[in-house]
Amino acid sequence: MSRRPLALAIFFPAAMALAASGAFAASATTAAAADTGSPSQPEARAAVSQAIESAVNSPDRPAADKELDASRHPAQLLAFFGIAPGMKVADLWAGGGYTTELLARTVGPSGKVYSQNGTFSSKKGEEAWKARLKEPGMSNVVELQKPFEHPDDILPVPSESLDAVIINMNYHDLVGRGYDRSKINEAVFKALKPGGVYGVIDNSAAPGSGARDVNTLHRIDEVFETNEIKQAGFRLVAVSPVLRNPKDDRTWFVMKHRGEQDRFVLKFVKPRGARGVGAGLPH
Repeated sequence: MSRRPLALAIFFPAAMALAASGAFAASATTAAAADTGSPSQPEARAAVSQAIESAVNSPDRPAADKELDASRHPAQLLAFFGIAPGMKVADLWAGGGYTTELLARTVGPSGKVYSQNGTFSSKKGEEAWKARLKEPGMSNVVELQKPFEHPDDILPVPSESLDAVIINMNYHDLVGRGYDRSKINEAVFKALKPGGVYGVIDNSAAPGSGARDVNTLHRIDEVFETNEIKQAGFRLVAVSPVLRNPKDDRTWFVMKHRGEQDRFVLKFVKPRGARGVGAGLPH
């Protein structure tokens, strides 16, 4: 006898209860996935490799970084994006370098990390990033101070040379500052190998809000962001629930309670067989 009716009988009451309580936090992710024809269910947690464990638990990582780990779950994210020794990767809008350092330690001496920042809003921020690049474990990092106003030059690497590009909680700022994301995403597409990963983490806004809250609450609608990246030729292949917070109603300013906001985690890939710039590719 089929188990389908029993499974449905269990699932629908539970889903209705969650929706009624306002805790159905995966709704935006599911909507984004459905909109792009990608998997609608969160991907099971990827196994964390020894290289990732060693990177996250390095005794000489800054104490301030380790304090952020509890809310950022770096081991699970690095595993989800498939970061491994020997890879060539980029950290787009690296900020102070938290993600850059984790990538550098994971890809190891046989790999390379391109740490990119545009124009800094303060001298202190620029100095913090440059100081980070001088820390232990950063010898495989290439510093790229390339303004987003010139998107064709943000990743001056050979075409199809990168295994992954990560942007951690800053895509909404690209929108907020009016940068040409179509050109930026094209540059990422061009730099990635076929099958390469574009890993995106961002702060969730209310479904359907588009770019309304990017400058006020520092949040963005997941479907809006997904569709922009899709237009460059990328395919969304997986989502991760690791940074979801069903208690976040997505109405408060992210900087007020950093680390407590609901965040979406998306894994895009450059389709195998794709070449060069991907805008207009069939999906």
